[in-house]
Amino acid sequence: MEKFDYTVETKKSFDDAVAAVEAKSREKGFGVLHVHDVKATLAAKGFDREPLKIIEICNAKYAHQVLAKDIKISLMLPCPISVYREGGKTFISTLRPKVISDFYPQAGIEAIAAEVDRTVLAIVDEAGQG
Repeated sequence: MEKFDYTVETKKSFDDAVAAVEAKSREKGFGVLHVHDVKATLAAKGFDREPLKIIEICNAKYAHQVLAKDIKISLMLPCPISVYREGGKTFISTLRPKVISDFYPQAGIEAIAAEVDRTVLAIVDEAGQG
């Protein structure tokens, strides 16, 4: 099985990295559906942690294509990209979209998943640069 995640370290601040992921996602045709502020959610429950936001992105065309093949792929949508601080460093990490085809081999989504994988990895790489 393919490596499940792809992670890069960035020299950007946490907030700049989040903004870059959102901007690069839109630039590459993905909508930003929601941003989960995990640090704030946990803090409201009395738990402290370093900054972590999960950015949910989606491209309607690709989502429609894979859902037509197998509705249960919805369990792995939308594509999550996490930005987090750990050990004084900022990271951008994503689930590899092409591993979805490993979980649903009968769906025949390998080509779509590989295309989405290339785009999402480019979003992570470009958001982390600079």
